[in-house]
Amino acid sequence: MVTPSEKLASSLAVLKELQNRGVVAIRGRDITRTHRERLLANGFLQEVMKGWYISSRPEERDGNSTAWYSSFWSFCVAYLAERFGARWCLSPEQSVSLHTGNLTVPHQLIVRSPKARNHVTELRHGTSLLEIRASIPKAEEIEKVGGVNLFSLESALVACASGYFAQNPIDTRAALLMIGDASDLLPRLLEGGHTTIAGRLAGAFRNIGRDRLADDILKTMRRAGYDAREIDPFESRPAPISPSRERSPYVSRLRLMWHDMRSSVLERFPPPPGRPADAAAYLEHIEELSISDAYHSLSIEGYRVSIDLIERVRAGAWSPDANQGDHEQRNAMAARGYWQAFQTVRHSIARVLA
Repeated sequence: MVTPSEKLASSLAVLKELQNRGVVAIRGRDITRTHRERLLANGFLQEVMKGWYISSRPEERDGNSTAWYSSFWSFCVAYLAERFGARWCLSPEQSVSLHTGNLTVPHQLIVRSPKARNHVTELRHGTSLLEIRASIPKAEEIEKVGGVNLFSLESALVACASGYFAQNPIDTRAALLMIGDASDLLPRLLEGGHTTIAGRLAGAFRNIGRDRLADDILKTMRRAGYDAREIDPFESRPAPISPSRERSPYVSRLRLMWHDMRSSVLERFPPPPGRPADAAAYLEHIEELSISDAYHSLSIEGYRVSIDLIERVRAGAWSPDANQGDHEQRNAMAARGYWQAFQTVRHSIARVLA
């Protein structure tokens, strides 16, 4: 007679095979009803929408969003490819954000496709997907970032709504800093006779100190017979930022965020607590936090680690094994690397306390 634990083990083997193939968005047809219901009942699967699932961990409490947020982008790419093939892309506004490295999961993902139904699909944890029946850019003006179809950066800046600049100043300024020359934008502005957009982009470039680009856009549009009038779409001016195109958008985002948030942080920053009276107890407390810290951090980064694996790595009871699968080795090595980094930080703190 087959025991319940043996039945669950057989279902987990099916799930592991899907994970080894890199499947994040699990469709109903990818797994039999028996295996699916067994994995759902034991917390190894979560339903995202009818017929679509993601894998999860039984130890996650109800309402824990880690599995969903770590799977969001991969799930959406797989779902949209299933629905629309290659004929879809995100809105120009969300394209700008992803081009600048902002991978924050949006409350609502806005997708364009000629095949869309103008419909909202509710997803997990208050997120949703809005599909809009609309044209998408030519193939040469669509770029993939992490598998996600986006407007090219130049096309997105031309197409995004005027209010987006003031509503999302960090993303839009970081995007503007990625533009190397006015010639990247001018063909699109001239082709559509976009005088208002040209004036807005000129004002946006001047706002971040890139006067030459602003002047080039205005002069070229006027020479072509378009009366482009400069308008600053932002509500404030940032601190001076290096306009070098080679600088990573992540660096620009960090500088812009620091300028934007520094005063708020200083207002709320508590007074320094001083050196702890018992350094040994302080270090012991840090040590106690290491397992939960590693579990949550690595889970958010997409690694499939367990508390047991992290404890074994911490105790030195794990070593690379040629018999392990690629994914299992990757997860264990991530836990090992995290542990080593944690020990380095702990050693640094111990030196400070000494």
